[in-house]
Amino acid sequence: MPRDFLKHSVCSVLPATAAVLALAACGRPDAKAHDDLVGAWRAQVQFTSGAFAAVKDLEFMYVFNEGGTMTESSNYDAAPPVPPAYGVWRRTGSDEFEARYEFYVTRPPATADEILSSGGWLPAGRGVFTERITMAPDGKTFRSEMRYEALDSAGQPAEGSGEATVSGVRVTF
Repeated sequence: MPRDFLKHSVCSVLPATAAVLALAACGRPDAKAHDDLVGAWRAQVQFTSGAFAAVKDLEFMYVFNEGGTMTESSNYDAAPPVPPAYGVWRRTGSDEFEARYEFYVTRPPATADEILSSGGWLPAGRGVFTERITMAPDGKTFRSEMRYEALDSAGQPAEGSGEATVSGVRVTF
């Protein structure tokens, strides 16, 4: 009788174990809640003050990575040529996030000959963005308030700092 009991127990437990494992796979780490910032985003940015206030068509593309790092690039990265911004982000509330990211600023050459002699546009400081993001309940859009701080090559405040509002939408298939 113990042998039949053991056989019956094993046969009953195996399907249940398989079901539990299948459900556990649904909760894998790359399956995100709808309100998570992780992923790619496209945003319209409108500065209300500072050097960028005159720009009316500024857009940012963001990638927020699992683990808290991020990359940002804009439709003006080539004017003047600057690299993307790199930074960090964190959750600050149930639907709120904070991001801080930086990029290098370049200065235009004084003459065409300077482009050849120096190898291109030279460093002129950096810019620092601090953004407070509020996610919409559907997880597909966000709104944020942004502060831009311009710094010179010595890391001191430079002209051009300002404030902006941002409207973002998740990039999806």
